[in-house]
Amino acid sequence: DQVKGVLTLQGDALCQADVNLKMPRNNQLLHFAFREDKQWKLQQIQDARNHVNQAIYLLMNRDINYQFKTGSEVLKLMDAVMLQLSRARNRLTTPATLTLPEIASSGLTKMFTPALPPDILVNFYINLNKLCLTVYQLHVLQPSTTKNFKPAGGSILHNPGAMFEFGNQRYEVSHVHKVECVVPWLNDALVFFTVSLQLCQQLKDKISVFSSYWNYRPY
Repeated sequence: DQVKGVLTLQGDALCQADVNLKMPRNNQLLHFAFREDKQWKLQQIQDARNHVNQAIYLLMNRDINYQFKTGSEVLKLMDAVMLQLSRARNRLTTPATLTLPEIASSGLTKMFTPALPPDILVNFYINLNKLCLTVYQLHVLQPSTTKNFKPAGGSILHNPGAMFEFGNQRYEVSHVHKVECVVPWLNDALVFFTVSLQLCQQLKDKISVFSSYWNYRPY
C-alpha cells in the first residue's frame, strides 16, 4: 500500500520507472519517474550475459572438425563451461551487498524527475526470477543523539534502525518498503541454467565411466 509503481525492463536495461510513495508520517503522496533521456543498466543481468558469452566462446573457439584426443580434455572443457554457467546463475540468485552510502552515492539517485528528496533512497536489483525495488525513508540524526551511532555494513536489504553517514550528515533508516515482480524470462533463464549444468555433468559422468574402462588393464 505504501509503494506502487510501473517498471519497464528490456534486457539488462530499466528504461522506464514510475513510482508513487505514500509517506507514513503525513500520508503525503510522492511521485517520481525516470527522466526520459535515462536508462538504468542492471549490472547483474549484464554480468550473467557476459558469463554466458564466455561459456559459448569456450565451446565454439575451435575448428568445426576438431577431434578431442582424451577424456580429460573434455572434462577440462566441461569444468570451464560449468564454472561460467554457475557464475551466470549466481549473479541472478545472489544480489550484491551494498552499504547505505553506496546506495546514496549511486547514479540511480540522479535518474529521477523530480529529484528524489534527500530523505529517500531507492535501489533496484534482481533476486532469482524477481525484479525488486526497495525504498528507504530516512531521518536525520541530531548531534545529541549520535553518541550510539553505529554505521551499518553491506547488506542486500537494510532494516529500520540502520545508521550511516553521508555528506557530513548522519542518518537512520526509519521505514523500508520493498516491492517485487516476477519476470517470466528470468524464470526461464534460471531453468535453462539448471538444465545446461545438468547436461554438462551428465557428459562428465559418461566420460569418466569410459575413461575408467579404457584405463582398465587385465592381468
